[in-house]
Parts: sequence; structure tokens; C-alpha cells
Amino acid sequence: MVLESAAHTMKVLLPAYITGLTQLTVSKWLQLLPFLGVLAVLGYLAICPFLPNQKQQKDSLINLKIQKENPKVVNEINMKICVLLTQLIVSIGVQRLSCL
Repeated sequence: MVLESAAHTMKVLLPAYITGLTQLTVSKWLQLLPFLGVLAVLGYLAICPFLPNQKQQKDSLINLKIQKENPKVVNEINMKICVLLTQLIVSIGVQRLSCL
């Protein structure tokens, strides 16, 4: 029964519906535009939460704080303090430490 109704829909009702749409006049299409616009907006709002978020990049540069007037390439880090801090933190139980 279900397959017969599906076959009837695909063979009879759908082609009749499509030929009915092609016979609409320009004024009838213009009357349908607000309704179709509302459907498009509702469809977009329904799909919008499932679309991946695309973050816009402000600039293609990776380092936005480039100091061209400064002759140093790398800022200085006191490694003795970093090693002592690492040993202290490891001794109290923390496994990883990033000194930078």
C-alpha cells in the first residue's frame, strides 16, 4: 500500500504539480516572491546553527607585533630562572611547563 501511494505520487501527482508551476504567469510568480523569501530566510535560520563557524582573519601576517626598528630578532630569556621554576613546579607535581 505504501509503495503504491509513493509510486502514484512520483508518476502522477509530481508531474502534474511541476506542469502547474510552469503554467504560472509572471504576476502569479511576483505574488509568490514574498512567500518564497520568507521560506528562504526560515530555511537559512534553520540550517545556520549547523554550519561551521568561519573566523575572519584581520591580517594575513602571523606576528602582528613586528618591531622593524628593533635590531634584536629574539627577546632575551633568563634560562636559569626558567630551569629553577621548572624544577620547582615538577617537584610539586605539575608535569609540563612552558617557559615562553
